Amino acid sequence: MRQFIVYLFSKEVFCLEDSAIVALYWQRQETALSKTQEKYGRRLYGTAQNILRDDEDSKECVNDALFKAWQAIPPSRPELLGAFLVKITRNLAINRWKAKRADKRGGDEVDLLLSELQDCIPAAGGVEDMLNAAAVTEIINEYLQSLEQTARVIFVLRYFHGESLGDISRRFQMNENNVKSILFRARKKLKAQLEKEEVIV
Repeated sequence: MRQFIVYLFSKEVFCLEDSAIVALYWQRQETALSKTQEKYGRRLYGTAQNILRDDEDSKECVNDALFKAWQAIPPSRPELLGAFLVKITRNLAINRWKAKRADKRGGDEVDLLLSELQDCIPAAGGVEDMLNAAAVTEIINEYLQSLEQTARVIFVLRYFHGESLGDISRRFQMNENNVKSILFRARKKLKAQLEKEEVIV
């Protein structure tokens, strides 16, 4: 299943090389893991670190993601390997964050990030479950295609990779308030789109 993260990856740039890596998985060649780490290790670590804010936990999360990829390919043959790996890493990181948070209550960046989306998508099963639902994924994919490229990338960096507002503002060399405004407008439009599709209960 393609997730909305695909918009950070270009098929034209990555498809051929990814196909070669996926072929190594299908041949059960352990070099698939080293090639994956070489190409996507930093991106996966960054995704985990944005959520966990802990070096050791983030490294373990990446290792676990690679292990899950090894278990999943085959039978899976991901169309975009980078998107596939980031989704696994993100889900592992959120699960680890939840487990640690059960022992320690208090607000942090992930609480803020999830609360922003809860306002946009009030789902009974939790926002992370909602975002992974197949029907919602398709709606979000279509919605993101309609966004201007900068807004689309900012949305994905914030709500899929978990980047802080400060990091995003520095990346795009813009005022943090501008980033907040872009995200606010994007969430508002997404909520309207989901309501139009009768997704929100």
